[in-house]
Amino acid sequence: MVGKEDSPSLDTILQVKELKAGFDIDGKVYHAVDNVSFDVKKKQILGVVGESGCGKSVMSMSIMQLLPKETGKVTGGEIVFEGKNIENYSINQMNTIRGNDISMIFQEPMTALNPVFTIGFQLQEILFNHQRISKKDAREKSIHLLRQVGISRPENIVDEYPHQLSGGMRQRVMIAIAIACQPKLLIADEPTTALDVTVQAQILDLLREIQSINNMAIILITHDLGVVAEMCDDVIVMYAGKIVERTNVDALFHNPKHPYTQLLLQSIPKLDEEEKELGSIDGLVPSLKDMPEVGCRFADRCPKRMPECTEITPLLGFVENGHEAACLLYENSYQTNGRNTYVK
Repeated sequence: MVGKEDSPSLDTILQVKELKAGFDIDGKVYHAVDNVSFDVKKKQILGVVGESGCGKSVMSMSIMQLLPKETGKVTGGEIVFEGKNIENYSINQMNTIRGNDISMIFQEPMTALNPVFTIGFQLQEILFNHQRISKKDAREKSIHLLRQVGISRPENIVDEYPHQLSGGMRQRVMIAIAIACQPKLLIADEPTTALDVTVQAQILDLLREIQSINNMAIILITHDLGVVAEMCDDVIVMYAGKIVERTNVDALFHNPKHPYTQLLLQSIPKLDEEEKELGSIDGLVPSLKDMPEVGCRFADRCPKRMPECTEITPLLGFVENGHEAACLLYENSYQTNGRNTYVK
């Protein structure tokens, strides 16, 4: 039985094909992202979920070509945006795309914003880089963007510095910068980290509203399954640099297939099960230097492991109705024809 077609549909805006990326440590490259493939469709919100250290942020930085030059390396695969492979684009070519067609909200707004420049300067900088606009119009547009993301007194905030703003306001500024040129794809890397619950809800509502207005696609990177349930259409679950499950959000929560996903869901508190003890996952995610070369990377922590789990590397195969899992519990994880389609 042949699974997913390798060619993209007309509404696909981004294809990541067999991406391998990592870091050069003492002359050897250790892959934090290992043969990761997925598509993002126009207007889609795709969730990428997993524990810290699973490769989510490295994947997003690879797409943006923002890995540290000294140690970060993309060693294989393709990144196809609107039909063009941008993986080998020059710095100048990427600068025409970053902030304009693809934007990113970084994990920590206090470090992402430059502390020595005003909010207005940092907003206007991206406008000057991508649009032919006067200083007066750039300032007016910056004020409009701040108002659009729900910041009160934008006429005053535009002349203030990041340290004068709260965490929630800084995150709103980051969103304003990211949407300034109305990008087609927005990558949001843990956009609600370190924010209190009320502010988190406001930021998520804001992202959903902006996505609806601008008709953009979003890759939402998070470790919070609650955020995934509220925001996403489809979900990728990553573990130790690999995708272990991929499906739509309803199937993930109602019928998870991979043991790792099942354990993640068991660790979420439920209002109707107040007295039930929360589940946990024994052990730790393997470090970059300790990644097993053969077998399932979750095997040491998996309650359903079999002897072959340490001998055969599972492949992402179709389980049912477009639901994919990389687990030897399912027959399709054993065989592949080499083109991201699976044979039963």
